[in-house]
Amino acid sequence: MKYNKKSVEDIDVGCKKVIVRCDFNVPQDENGNITDDKRIVAALDTIKYLLGRRAAVILCSHLGRPKGEFKMKYSLEPVAKRLTELLGVNVKMADDVIGESAKKLAAGLEPGECMLLQNVRFHKEEEKNDPAFAKELASMAEIFVNDAFGTAHRAHASTAGIADYLPAVCGFLIQKEISIMGKALDDPKRPFVAILGGAKVSDKIGVINNLIEKCDTIIIGGGMAYTFMKAQGKKIGTSLCEEDKLDLANELVKKAADKGVKLLLPVDTVCADRFAADAEPVTFTAGEIPDNMMGLDIGAKTVELFSDAVKGAGTVIWNGPMGVFEFDAFAVGTKAVAKAIAESGAVSIIGGGDSAAAVEKLGYADKMTHISTGGGASLEFLEGLELPGIACLQDK
Repeated sequence: MKYNKKSVEDIDVGCKKVIVRCDFNVPQDENGNITDDKRIVAALDTIKYLLGRRAAVILCSHLGRPKGEFKMKYSLEPVAKRLTELLGVNVKMADDVIGESAKKLAAGLEPGECMLLQNVRFHKEEEKNDPAFAKELASMAEIFVNDAFGTAHRAHASTAGIADYLPAVCGFLIQKEISIMGKALDDPKRPFVAILGGAKVSDKIGVINNLIEKCDTIIIGGGMAYTFMKAQGKKIGTSLCEEDKLDLANELVKKAADKGVKLLLPVDTVCADRFAADAEPVTFTAGEIPDNMMGLDIGAKTVELFSDAVKGAGTVIWNGPMGVFEFDAFAVGTKAVAKAIAESGAVSIIGGGDSAAAVEKLGYADKMTHISTGGGASLEFLEGLELPGIACLQDK
């Protein structure tokens, strides 16, 4: 799907009131200190651009899942503090979202000033995409900028509904996401290799289906590989398996074969007798796992097979770990795949979530072309689905 959307550079923002939907859903410790400000840093380019054009900037975001009620632990105040430090401009904090405090601050906001609304999910209307709530949000500004790729797959009031009432464009973060991932899907440098892991086939059916049409090689690891093995009549012991997806797994294998797409499954598996960090790892040939054992990672031969496929690639998309990455003994496969991608010289796209966390943790982040900021959104994008938070923006 071609997304050719207007960005902040295609519209006159000078001295205008601009409401920007960001993704400030950051992790915090029990004292409310932000433990990772990556998402805040990712929004800075757009905010600085707008402030530099003398726009009066009204920022909004969600944080956590407060389910439509005010809860202090989900307040965006720590974010306003961190933004003030990073921007070197005082970011004023509203006490509410569309109430008296927000409206008064927005009305008095001067060009080049910046404010942050309280957590939009303190209102149930946000997730329901309530038009009246979206209209109230829009009433404070003249232009809407969406820069929250992480929530672009949700049709909420602050991500999509608000675009019914204001001219809507994307910020630099969404622009980067859709241009890099869009190019990979529409006009990839070949060979085009997709690596899919994670627990469930059901989460990735649409992605596999869409990528079979576009890729040269599809690699399947992680928990979902065992469903494919069992579908082929192999022994998987007590490994994760979606019994109701066995026929589907075989259909996907057949579809790949019909299209001439190489589909690689693990050839050996690192197993244990229980799901625990201190379990003893033992390697078996894939499909020959004893009844009392479960597969928790890919084995050394599979690492070699998968790494070889990545070596000559022109484009690599990776979504989902190869094993139980949170246990050191079963993180070997995921680490090896990350290393192979980092060293491949390919255009490399890491699709958010666990894969992004793995790449960051291993120190390979700067060797990747693009690490998506949205797990669910990047999956839906790779699936070829329309993302409401992007579809609502003006076309170029």
